[in-house]
Amino acid sequence: MRILHVDSGREFRGGQDQVRLLVRELAATSDVEQCLLTKRGSELAKRAAGRRVAVREIPWGLGLDPRSWWRVVVESLAWRPHIIHAHNNHAATMALWARRFHNWAGPGAAPRFVATRRVVFPLRTGSALRRADAVIAVSRAVNEALVAAGVPPGEIAIVHDGIDPDEIRSAATPALNVRATLGLPPGTPLVANVAALEQSKDQATLIRAAHAARTSRPELHWLIAGAGPERRALAAEVGRLDLVDRVHLIGHVVRADALMHESDVVVMSSRAEGLGSVVLHALALGKPVVATDAGGLPEILPPDRIVPVGDAAALAQKVIDALEHPSPIPLPRQFTASTMAAGVLAVYRSLV
Repeated sequence: MRILHVDSGREFRGGQDQVRLLVRELAATSDVEQCLLTKRGSELAKRAAGRRVAVREIPWGLGLDPRSWWRVVVESLAWRPHIIHAHNNHAATMALWARRFHNWAGPGAAPRFVATRRVVFPLRTGSALRRADAVIAVSRAVNEALVAAGVPPGEIAIVHDGIDPDEIRSAATPALNVRATLGLPPGTPLVANVAALEQSKDQATLIRAAHAARTSRPELHWLIAGAGPERRALAAEVGRLDLVDRVHLIGHVVRADALMHESDVVVMSSRAEGLGSVVLHALALGKPVVATDAGGLPEILPPDRIVPVGDAAALAQKVIDALEHPSPIPLPRQFTASTMAAGVLAVYRSLV
């Protein structure tokens, strides 16, 4: 069975890491051949190379780049995959066109089209995912959003994202010594948020939670690791609430696992979340986690670690409780890379 994976690879976030883990795990399956099409010079191309998957690096600018569209068509016609698996929206559009070219090219079975959906945002009317033979939803929350958008339930398979706990623990060393970097005394309690600075991640509520917690835990410091369009607004909110000495916008951190490992609590304040791979990493590191009830986050964490979206006071209190009574949660088996890959492979086999 030949699988052609397509991902734009313009950034390396949770979705791209899932592609890396998927091709790595499937490489151990004797009857599976894989090819990955992604942006030339991308981090995904670098990390997927050498894992018994042929990596084809192609020009891929913003959006539906005509160069990448044509290369997806050409590579697909040359390689004749049984499955084209699109891992993001633009890739799905290109995969759909590639399948159409197979039909126009003459006799021979066109590949089946699989698309992964990782977000709970509304599905566009003209989305290529509506033409997929199967849509993989990374959580029950994503599944519900797809059904609400009119995707037939029988065409959706729920396969949770998965991680490699040993790999994550290894990536957490050596230490970053973040307290020393920030000029904080050893043992200073730290709360970490690792997420893009976007409205859906709602770090504004996190900052208000830091303000609410300051009276009872004045020694507590909050780290917000990420980059994005909301940075200026978040910095203004930190200044407005006089939290410059307690809330630290530290930008994108390459070694996010090491940062979480040195923190006392990991917190997600999202308004929308497909699943929340950062939470999976935190659990693998044995860290207490507090999160909102956005999207798939309640599928990972028990109810006593969840607060309502946008409730800064509840978030502050839950973080304080986690600091005073730390009790790490074991990583459930359904969130491992091997289980994820087995679920995806089952979808492939159901179509071929």
